[in-house]
Amino acid sequence: MHVAPGVEMLQLQAILMNGPGTLYPSLLWNEQEAVLVDAGLPGMAPQFIEAIKGAGIPPEKLAAIIVTHHDLDHIGSLGELQRALPQPVAIISHAEEVPYIQGERPPIKMTPKMMEQMKEQMKSMPEEQRRGMQAMVDSLKKQKITVNQTVADGEVLPYCGGIHIIHTPGHTPGHLCLYLPRSKTLIAGDSLFVEEGKLGPAPSFINADHPVALSSLKKLTRCDVANVIAYHGGLYRDAPNNRIAEIAS
Repeated sequence: MHVAPGVEMLQLQAILMNGPGTLYPSLLWNEQEAVLVDAGLPGMAPQFIEAIKGAGIPPEKLAAIIVTHHDLDHIGSLGELQRALPQPVAIISHAEEVPYIQGERPPIKMTPKMMEQMKEQMKSMPEEQRRGMQAMVDSLKKQKITVNQTVADGEVLPYCGGIHIIHTPGHTPGHLCLYLPRSKTLIAGDSLFVEEGKLGPAPSFINADHPVALSSLKKLTRCDVANVIAYHGGLYRDAPNNRIAEIAS
């Protein structure tokens, strides 16, 4: 879905823990290059490449993938995309996410209790869905990813007219939001969700530190926002400045 000049919201189908759903990564581009924000679940590289082509962008223009955080549904196809593309593609994240993305530490939210809960959830899934979920978790363990560049709060990446970095810890320690001043677009990662057309904070049970996650939302009120792209829920345009201020307060 076209959001603004040089900003496309991809819509990719995926099997999530609660069944079939849609993920909304972002694709940014100009005449020189393209940047992808987040990389879906394992096995989704062909979908990404087709979606990039569908947006009218040659995949060979992709210069970097910015990772908002290390959850499985955001990093799952990083390695596959790197292997599928003929050109080197830089992986960019906050420094606090690096050991998780690179597999040096287990995901921060995968505590023994959560692993048990996941196993119980998987038992009740249809067999095909359960096998698919297990295969995705197993494939991530085999993935070898190197983060090429780290970014910090307030930094501006030079890609596509300038990508402003907003460090919004809480969902994970190094969670990032991205702001594009030219189009007044906020790429919210998992800091904000859109459910039934309404913008809201991420549910408390998926945040590593919910109070910190809520506090981080105050940073988003500094941006003049016309478009919010939530990785879960998609596009929100209904007076987003007012809604973000309401949530942050």
